[in-house]
Amino acid sequence: MRYNKRTSIERSVFIFMNDKLIYENARERYAALGVDTEKAIKTVLGTPISMHCWQGDDVRGFEGARSLDGGIQATGNYPGAARTPDELMSDINAALALIPGKHRINIHASYAIFDGTEKADRDALRPEHFAAWVKFAKERGLGIDFNPTFFSHPMAASGLTLSSPDDNVREFWIRHGIACLRISEYFARETGKQCLMNIWIPDGCKDVPADRIGPRRRFADSLDRILGAGYDKELVAVSLESKVFGIGVESYTVGSAEFCLEYSAAHGLVPLMDNGHYHPTEVVSDKISSMLLFSDRIALHVTRGVRWDSDHVVLFDDETREIAKEVVRCNALDRTFLALDYFDASINRIAAWVTGMRNLEKSLLFALLMPHEQMRALQDSGSFTELLVMNEELKTLPVGAVWEELCRRAGVPSDGSWLDNVKQYEKEVLAARA
Repeated sequence: MRYNKRTSIERSVFIFMNDKLIYENARERYAALGVDTEKAIKTVLGTPISMHCWQGDDVRGFEGARSLDGGIQATGNYPGAARTPDELMSDINAALALIPGKHRINIHASYAIFDGTEKADRDALRPEHFAAWVKFAKERGLGIDFNPTFFSHPMAASGLTLSSPDDNVREFWIRHGIACLRISEYFARETGKQCLMNIWIPDGCKDVPADRIGPRRRFADSLDRILGAGYDKELVAVSLESKVFGIGVESYTVGSAEFCLEYSAAHGLVPLMDNGHYHPTEVVSDKISSMLLFSDRIALHVTRGVRWDSDHVVLFDDETREIAKEVVRCNALDRTFLALDYFDASINRIAAWVTGMRNLEKSLLFALLMPHEQMRALQDSGSFTELLVMNEELKTLPVGAVWEELCRRAGVPSDGSWLDNVKQYEKEVLAARA
């Protein structure tokens, strides 16, 4: 079949005009409800999400191969996991090219890069060990968030870190926390964007403990020591993340939700909620409004727990949409640090990144396309029939058409086409990794 350039151009113009008509129809339907689709698109594209580096290599880092511990487990053996800093950065780059908007990258301390510098243990990490990450971020206009790594290390072999009764173990991890504060300040100075440094520890007991308050008292003292070293609060926001349980700590978790919330409130930290870190009958979406009443800012790790904290790829599902709705309804996008936290080694890792990031953005768009003031008025007037009907009918309004327009403006492939880019990258790059 002979290629006809004119026909091809005409077809492209037709597709473009048809897409514009579809979007204009959607815009008018939302406008009838008092919803501005243009504002919604602009808001989503201006909302950064922190993309977690550890999805690309199954949480291995660059310290040398070792088994994961601390209740962390990446399952699956899909080929192509990143093995080096260059490979991981290449994969992150490939994912970001398919995600609308300008975002952030989230790094663990175990991803220090020692090329050209002397290798240092975690308690002696320095900013220069992360210079390559800064270069990567600055070239792309990205912010950087950071996490001390309190797992997968010989000094965490007992299952206790900042709560350990062994002074040598505790001191090692206190030094690590202080070192991470300095690295976080470095990230912020270099990128010009505040760094969120999130503290999570895996400490706990497999079986019933004899002393619950002692480890928590030591944990609190360790946090006091780390924060007491001082840091520039304009550059760094410190968050504290809780957990309900993990593998090997089924009976008792030192950093419980109650501990972390109380400590954060008492010390002016940012409370971080991971929606995989609660009892299956709890939902983070229901907690957000309460947290925002008493905290200046909150942080969220959006994931998908299946039966337990199993860190599945984020979907465009009920809870993800509810989380987004609560943040939007509370007018708290500028008060909420949004990040993803999962690691799936059973599927293409880049597709896992792109799917989760785009689904959280879709959820934000869905939330922004709701007439919240109208819905609030219906609730306050007791018009629950009308509220129920509106909630249900909003689900079938053409959010997809607005999302397609958002992708077009961001210069990224639309749904139904971006996976081709991932498959091509897999064929050309990932397949060569042994």
